[in-house]
Amino acid sequence: MDRLTSLQVFGKVVECGGFSAAARRLNMSVTMVATHVQSLEDKLGVRLLNRTTRRVSLTETGKFYYDRSAQILSDLDEADRAASALTSTPRGVLKIFCTTAIVRFLSPIMDEFLELYPSVALDMSIGERMIDMVEEGVDLVIRTVPSPDSSLVARKLTAWRHVLVCSPSYLDMHKPPTSPADLAAHTCLRYSYYPFGDEWMFEDEAGERHSVRVGGPFLSNSAESLRYLTVHGRALWLAPSFTVADDLEAGTLVRLLPGYRGVEFAINAVYPNRSHLPTKVRLFIDLLAERFAEHRKWMSEDPMSAPMNVL
Repeated sequence: MDRLTSLQVFGKVVECGGFSAAARRLNMSVTMVATHVQSLEDKLGVRLLNRTTRRVSLTETGKFYYDRSAQILSDLDEADRAASALTSTPRGVLKIFCTTAIVRFLSPIMDEFLELYPSVALDMSIGERMIDMVEEGVDLVIRTVPSPDSSLVARKLTAWRHVLVCSPSYLDMHKPPTSPADLAAHTCLRYSYYPFGDEWMFEDEAGERHSVRVGGPFLSNSAESLRYLTVHGRALWLAPSFTVADDLEAGTLVRLLPGYRGVEFAINAVYPNRSHLPTKVRLFIDLLAERFAEHRKWMSEDPMSAPMNVL
């Protein structure tokens, strides 16, 4: 069998964590994937993968072989790219996954990108779930909270903070909190992927952190659902600044705890850890970084210095 193809198939099995997932990514039968791996093992006279009914894992020799062969394939890929000129017009499909709340920021950027690079097609999916980029064949994820996969590379687009908000009608029925500790006695709406779970984190004017365990009848991964319930007076919400900026401006929501702010997070462009990004991905990330720079000032706005609608 072709040695180079077998190396590529072996690498894909390792990256995808199994024969079936690799077969889907390669558009190849599971039998053919297994045959390529077996061909390598027979040629080398060693076992590269431990196989069970549930998963595959690298042997010690397999790990060494994968590391070396991955570098060889990367060097070969770089040689191919150099030969065809990296500055050539980007082509193909760019597959993107992003958080629902930032679609309105991405839409004009995507429109601009399509205008600049008409040979590229964009395939965008949105949602709040955590995805497996390799398994789902996604080139780029735009996230608002840290990625749980440390093997991925994250390029920071802009900082942002949570702000504690409620509706004016909520305050007609409840005394406003004066410190984070007061939130334990309030009804709070919780976001499923908030990095600290039910422990809401704040910083005071001196930069000291304060945490409080909150509770309430509604937990969701939908920022829009949480916003709706907050606007309609259901509870307090520790909301992303970019999700409620318009409501704060209009007065349908008010900001609480002016002496405290949410801890800083970042909107990141996340992509697989590889040395050489496809041109289409690199160009899109560069455009993202340039355009999100225009949002940095208000997204990371310090609630302690913003007088608008604060209680």
